[in-house]
Amino acid sequence: MTVAPEINETSPEKLLSPVLSAFWDEPGSWTLETYRRHEGYEGLRKALAMTPDDVIGYVKDSGLRGRGGAGFPTGMKWQFIPQGDGKPHYLVVNADESEPGTCKDIPLLFANPHALIEGMVIACYAIRSRHAFIYLRGETVPVLRRLHEAVREAYAAGYLGRDILGSGLDLDITVHAGAGAYICGEETALLDSLEGRRGQPRLRPPFPAVAGLYACPTVVNNVESIASVPAILHRGKEWFRSMGSEKSPGFTLYSLSGHVAGPGQYEAPLGITLRQLLGMSGGMRPGHTLKFWTPGGSSTPLLTDEHLDVPLDYEAVGAAGSMLGTKALQCFDETTCVVRAVTRWTEFYAHESCGKCTPCREGTYWLVQLLRDIEAGRGRPADLDKINDIADNINGKSFCALGDGAASPIFSSLKYFRAEYEQHIRGRGCPFDPARSTVWADGRNPQEVHA
Repeated sequence: MTVAPEINETSPEKLLSPVLSAFWDEPGSWTLETYRRHEGYEGLRKALAMTPDDVIGYVKDSGLRGRGGAGFPTGMKWQFIPQGDGKPHYLVVNADESEPGTCKDIPLLFANPHALIEGMVIACYAIRSRHAFIYLRGETVPVLRRLHEAVREAYAAGYLGRDILGSGLDLDITVHAGAGAYICGEETALLDSLEGRRGQPRLRPPFPAVAGLYACPTVVNNVESIASVPAILHRGKEWFRSMGSEKSPGFTLYSLSGHVAGPGQYEAPLGITLRQLLGMSGGMRPGHTLKFWTPGGSSTPLLTDEHLDVPLDYEAVGAAGSMLGTKALQCFDETTCVVRAVTRWTEFYAHESCGKCTPCREGTYWLVQLLRDIEAGRGRPADLDKINDIADNINGKSFCALGDGAASPIFSSLKYFRAEYEQHIRGRGCPFDPARSTVWADGRNPQEVHA
């Protein structure tokens, strides 16, 4: 199937909705001066004129859902924070972007960090917090430097510190660089890491809203979720709901990567399709067609070219058997070996497993051993049922979602490409790399053919 058809129903300009990325291409886009020139911190002024509870209700009514993967309503998460408990409240922004294929939060922080800072001030006002944290993936040193500078600018301009804009709100922001552990993208492991311990998921309950950072009520939100709040306050919840679908309203960043002609960030309303995104980005690389893709990074079940017209929102992607996740659209063409791709993903999850729970620690290890055998042509037909069984023993039975993410590529690849796995077994190797095979599926020896 050709995957770069012309889009006749509307122009690409009308499909896209640049808000967070509206001025990424301007010189000094990361500075406070540029941000103010684009109505920066106007949403904060409107929020400070409201009561904290009204701000929570406003964000809840807008329908904003978490952009970090699960899609949980942001306003509802804020509402869970108990009030009048006499404890400090904390906001923690999860900027530990580690999911294979996900690359939206780091560019956002690099080009427009003040959107996040403004959103954090609004969120802290709403949940009655006086201290917030940004947990950033430590390898991204240029982003860390820009974040520090943006926080310094915000303090100097009176948007952080004591009595912000004369409202009586006091707020400090701490930027913390992690040490590069995928598991710290899980919110409770992130909290443990912030507290100075080894990053490992916590048993829940208690949930972070009740006992999070330092055993106090804590909201953990994704970068894009918080950065979307200022525009909602400034332009209105009705404006936000005019985009997307009823249950998945608003705009979001789609990360398009892989074998495509125009990879990059595409900010569009929820509900756009992959066919439309490929249409405006130049399609797959010339001469090739789409074979499979992930809607939300490698931890979401893969889809095929049959799903090109599935609306990319939480409900439609879920109905198609996958998850929208972080909107990391990795596209692979017909030259890609599914078995090799799934093996590489599984190796990643086995390496990044914290080892705390047995299903994930042991299951990912044995999945890697079996998948390597299958890819190398040493597999047996019974191995396919075995990897499916191991994945089933991991899925839903581990402390956190890492186990579920490791199982997803196994289930979905067997569903759509079982014949390719069988070909590896019958052909004694990978049909996409004949030089590494010992016998082809038709019985010929590739070494003799090449000779």
